Amino acid sequence: MSYTHLGVAHVTNGTETQHTFMDGKVHLYKRGNSRFWQCSTYMDGRNHRTSTKEESLTLAKEFAKEWYMATYVHSKSQQKANRTAIFLKKFGQNEVPEFDRTVSHPKQSIQPKGHLFREAAEKFISEYGIITEGQRSKSWTAQHEMRIKVHLIPFFGDKPLNQITAGLVQEYRMQRSVNGHKGRKPSRSTLHHESVTLRLVLKTAHRYGWIQQVPDISAPYRTSGKVNHRAWFSPEEYKMFYEATRERAKNPPLKRHRSVWEDLHDYVLFMANTGLRPDEAGRLEYRDVTIVTDQDSGERLLEIEVRGKRGVGFCKSMKGAIHPFQRMQKRHNPKPTDKIFGKTRNDMINQVLKELNLKLDRDGNVRTAYSLRHTYICMRLMEGADIYQIAKNCRTSVEMIEQFYASHLKNTLDASAINVRKSKKKPNKEAK
Repeated sequence: MSYTHLGVAHVTNGTETQHTFMDGKVHLYKRGNSRFWQCSTYMDGRNHRTSTKEESLTLAKEFAKEWYMATYVHSKSQQKANRTAIFLKKFGQNEVPEFDRTVSHPKQSIQPKGHLFREAAEKFISEYGIITEGQRSKSWTAQHEMRIKVHLIPFFGDKPLNQITAGLVQEYRMQRSVNGHKGRKPSRSTLHHESVTLRLVLKTAHRYGWIQQVPDISAPYRTSGKVNHRAWFSPEEYKMFYEATRERAKNPPLKRHRSVWEDLHDYVLFMANTGLRPDEAGRLEYRDVTIVTDQDSGERLLEIEVRGKRGVGFCKSMKGAIHPFQRMQKRHNPKPTDKIFGKTRNDMINQVLKELNLKLDRDGNVRTAYSLRHTYICMRLMEGADIYQIAKNCRTSVEMIEQFYASHLKNTLDASAINVRKSKKKPNKEAK
């Protein structure tokens, strides 16, 4: 069996992954049927082997180094004791002290010093929901708790906080990327969200003085990624979409589903004329919407009290949202506390989009109910609306709109301000 040098891993016979370090004196390997790393060294004419009881390569290397040094020290003390025994025999001492020839290994059951990641995670879960109450939704808090229990604690749980380094976090990313969860590999955004949760837990530990500082756990090799625009419907595509839902409402595949298709048609029109997020529309109750006459424009529109991920905000709709809202009122005769739309019917939206071949835009971006919000923002920009007022009405930032919407619309470019030519002065001719 051959080993690699300089700590470079390779597979021998297709069953073992191996590393060699400390000038080739220590071998670290993992057998195909074991999840733990093993370490070995040749000393005193024989091989010494033990299990590191570690799944992480970084922690296994640290254990192997300590184990090798302990084995080396014990070997030297054993040789010295043997020389002492031979010297005593020369002077007639018959009782020679017996020495244990077994190699002493670092105790693996020693409790690690300091607080464990599990403790910091439990502390974070217990206080995060209370501290952010009213600022973050319950589903947002639940997602952090899910990431901790399903992904972070199984990997970091029993490790001391002071041993969580950037290298260990990178090994976590590698393990997640290679193995995934239930056979499904995580996306880049999923790993980013898990890093955010991990950083919040480490900040909690730092706040209580359990670690000196929060390590840099940002992803390495990161470059400025290509910024893609959000998937939206052009005016022509939007017309195709709402005409298709209108046709389904008039002639549904099954007559008993007529009201469901009518609700979907009104949902499409309402969303494209308000710019609400799907989760905000799902929470919307009839008492949150009022038909008013705007003082500035003189138009009748909807004044909406929105509850979403940014807390409570307000939105003024386009006049095209009034009729869909009134039809929903007439159709359902609701109470003020009833939900207007409730759960988004993504299955029906996807069915219509696939039939129209509109599920993907030309860049391969997937269109969903969220695309109706993007359509609202893009159409307002195309009509020349003030970007600050759009951001305020959509409860987002100007930076987000500039990055994901305005930079991809030709209407936002002012040719008169771009195609400026500096006038050249003609040289004055000297008088003769």
